[in-house]
Amino acid sequence: MNGVWREGNRVRLLENGEEYYPRVFEAIAAARSEVFVETFILFDDVVGQQLQRALIDAAKRGLRVELTVDGYGSHDLPGEFVRAMVEAGVRMHVFDPRPRLLGFRINIFRRMHRKIVVLDGRLAFVGGINFSFDHLREHGPLAKQDYAVEVEGPLVADIRRLAESAVAPPRRWWWRRPPPPKDAAQVNVGNAVALLAARDNHRRRDEIELHYREAIRRARREIVIANAYFFPGYRLLRELRDAARRGVKVALILQGRPDMPWVRWVALTLYDYLLRAGVSIYEYCERPLHGKVAAVDDDWATVGSSNLDPLSLALNLEANVIIRDRAFNAQLREHLQQLMADRCEAITPEQAPPRTPWRQLLTFLAFHVTRHFPRWAGLLPGHRRPALPVTVTPAVAATARPAANVPKPKKKAA
Repeated sequence: MNGVWREGNRVRLLENGEEYYPRVFEAIAAARSEVFVETFILFDDVVGQQLQRALIDAAKRGLRVELTVDGYGSHDLPGEFVRAMVEAGVRMHVFDPRPRLLGFRINIFRRMHRKIVVLDGRLAFVGGINFSFDHLREHGPLAKQDYAVEVEGPLVADIRRLAESAVAPPRRWWWRRPPPPKDAAQVNVGNAVALLAARDNHRRRDEIELHYREAIRRARREIVIANAYFFPGYRLLRELRDAARRGVKVALILQGRPDMPWVRWVALTLYDYLLRAGVSIYEYCERPLHGKVAAVDDDWATVGSSNLDPLSLALNLEANVIIRDRAFNAQLREHLQQLMADRCEAITPEQAPPRTPWRQLLTFLAFHVTRHFPRWAGLLPGHRRPALPVTVTPAVAATARPAANVPKPKKKAA
């Protein structure tokens, strides 16, 4: 595991777009030297337009503004939307842009799934919330339930370093890299000990999963995991089973009203195995659950972009903040317990799918797929290609309709 624990941080939990967007836009407006934004999805809607205006204003104030979006998640950005930012001085990057093939998006593997904002090297936001209207309750019944964490303190330098690595040209000498802001905060500002866990396709392939497994293995009292897309690897499933069998109270909050129907069907194949081991399963049915958070015992918590599914754990670029702070843990745990009590349906063994021969076969196949998927993932298209974004130039933006039509980078050695 490559992440480093940093002491002296101040952390704050943000729930949904109602808390996240105003705080991020306020912070961008107050930035003095630089703004980094990474998002899987950016739409040309009311939220995307607010971000666009905030970044344009920052660029016009003379700040360094770097925006990175994913070529799959943000595939339909209008050229006019992109051009307005680029001409104002925003440096925009598209991760793995590819044209459609017969109308279908083909860059489905190895997505840049992170959601990160870093301001002046002093303040950062990490979580699962994209810049799109469907993260606001105003969107209606399909508005997403999600979380992010605001971070101040020494950990921000690690988050900034990760964000800059996505936009720095390859093989760029260290003395040619723009230096960090002079006012970047390295002093202790709070009591939280925190670590940035990132997943990539090079040296940090399983870092996030390893932290989950270690925390589950060390749990002595309680584990609460809320995760939108749940189909983890065999080893993580086994750790959850073993924790429940040794007396740890293990609770999973999963989607009961998913945004994609197959999500629940896939998770159902694991219900019998987990329930028989003593794991409690709650389905959040108020609206689609998009969160990726967990709390273990009294002093371990995580908030980030990583689902517990094969895409996040074996293919995507992801980022989670792992926090050791009793106050933050208590706040998150209390929120999740209230969610289970008021807005979830507890799944009993009787409600689980019956153990028919067909269901047992599906469960058997699910276990073996999750057990071997990380090794198989290396054979999937694009997995070994470098994670290099594409800079959108004014000339390209003027002619591109969607941002995903930006010419893709030349292939380089992994």
